[in-house]
Parts: sequence; C-alpha cells; structure tokens
Amino acid sequence: MECFWTGLHSIITHKDKALSCRTSVWMFPIYGMAACLNPICRKLKDKSALFRGGVYAFFIFITEFCTGNLLKKFGACPWDYSKAKLNYKGLIRLDYAPAWILVGLYYEKLLNRS
Repeated sequence: MECFWTGLHSIITHKDKALSCRTSVWMFPIYGMAACLNPICRKLKDKSALFRGGVYAFFIFITEFCTGNLLKKFGACPWDYSKAKLNYKGLIRLDYAPAWILVGLYYEKLLNRS
C-alpha cells in the first residue's frame, strides 16, 4: 500500500510515468500494527461504515504520530509533512483523513476474512 501511495505521489508531483515509489523498511512494522485494530473491529461491527472508518482513521493518526515522533528522535522518520497545509508537527496530515478512513475499512476487511 505504501508503494502504491508513493508511486501515485511521484506521477502527480514529478510527472514520473514509471510511478517510482520510495519507502522505508520502518513502514513494514508500522503498517503491520494494523493487526492491533482487530479487537476494535469486533466492537464496532454494528456501527456505520463512516463511524468505523473515522475510528480507524483516529487510531491510524495516533499510530502515525507516535511512531513518527519516536523515529524522529533517532533521525529516522521517513516522512516529513511540515510543508503541507494541514499538518501537525510535520508528522500527520489531517487532509489524509479520507484516505485513512478508506485504509481502515480495507484493513477491517482483511482482518475479518476468516
């Protein structure tokens, strides 16, 4: 998912038709933490998709902020949103909320396949 997102970014910002992506090994455990959403998914199963997605986006923002803050202390944070309009401390972008809602609902589908 990270490669897809950064590949889209490359064509939009750099007109790179090869959709070149750039990521960090740190992103694998960060995205892997989505498995922690499973208990939350079970508790929210009777709620609307928008509500569930909003809750997932909230937890994704918290995770992004905490992991980014920790990595930043070691000079290893692979993202910097400080130039984006709706950023918070350069670690999260509030304008990404719709994307995180969709990502959260996608994670829910993956986590509840069994």
